[in-house]
Amino acid sequence: FYNTGIATYVWVLTNRKPPHRRGKVQLIDASARFQPLRKNLGKKNCELGQQDIETICRTFLDFQETEQSRIFDNAAFGYWKVTVERPLRLAVDWSEEQQEPFFNACIGSGEAPLADTVQDVLDQLGPGPHRDFNGFLDAVKGEMQRRGLKMTARRKTLLQTRLAQRDEAAAPVVKKVHRRGTPADPLHGLFATGPGGRVVEYEPDGELRDTEQIPLQEEGGIEGFLQREVLPYAPDAWFIPETVKIGYEISFNRYFYKPQPMRTLEEIQADIVQVEQETEGLMHDILNTDRGRG
Repeated sequence: FYNTGIATYVWVLTNRKPPHRRGKVQLIDASARFQPLRKNLGKKNCELGQQDIETICRTFLDFQETEQSRIFDNAAFGYWKVTVERPLRLAVDWSEEQQEPFFNACIGSGEAPLADTVQDVLDQLGPGPHRDFNGFLDAVKGEMQRRGLKMTARRKTLLQTRLAQRDEAAAPVVKKVHRRGTPADPLHGLFATGPGGRVVEYEPDGELRDTEQIPLQEEGGIEGFLQREVLPYAPDAWFIPETVKIGYEISFNRYFYKPQPMRTLEEIQADIVQVEQETEGLMHDILNTDRGRG
């Protein structure tokens, strides 16, 4: 672009492609096609000459694979943006360090009855740590029901954020239990648990959430990628198909970059010898200068 060092890309777009171009994208590397300006215009120091324009147009019309012309399917530039979830794992440890902050949070939220209920439940269960938050939550719900109280969303949030702590060794926190007969599908967040095989969804852990950019032409699609690249390291991971987004990007460097060959050992050695020789001469001059001053 004029007066900048930004590279220029020329896009040729049409919705009336001939049959042999449909579903295809042609990339042309014309970075070597230019002629210098007699006088710079800002940072602009070159332009396309008539011969350059003719060469580029001929390459475009030929529609052939060459070193400067690459042809791809449309899908080669596409990708799925997939959010990968991991389950939230919480443990309850009724230590002195935890009790006071939890009581203060409950009182500050107007939920003093919740603090009293938790105190009584943990007096029965023991201080812990209790690494099954689901069982702990059921115990609290049972005690609240006995007292004529309900487990509201705010009370559950207080238990999760002000009392429980993340623990990799803890059981995943259950978000939803599905009806009997619901098929398990772990890769899509439906897990079978317990001897009865009930299917549940887990509460996702925002701190463990990750995003993968998966090519549309990936072998096996999203599922194949996750099974190869994610599940071996995080077997409890899943994704929600409804949250998947599709995007496209074109990187010329990926297709036209030519890595520079590495220098040989002989070339490196010659440079080192030359630097040593120059340094010796410099030290000789410095020493002679100092002696002359003395």
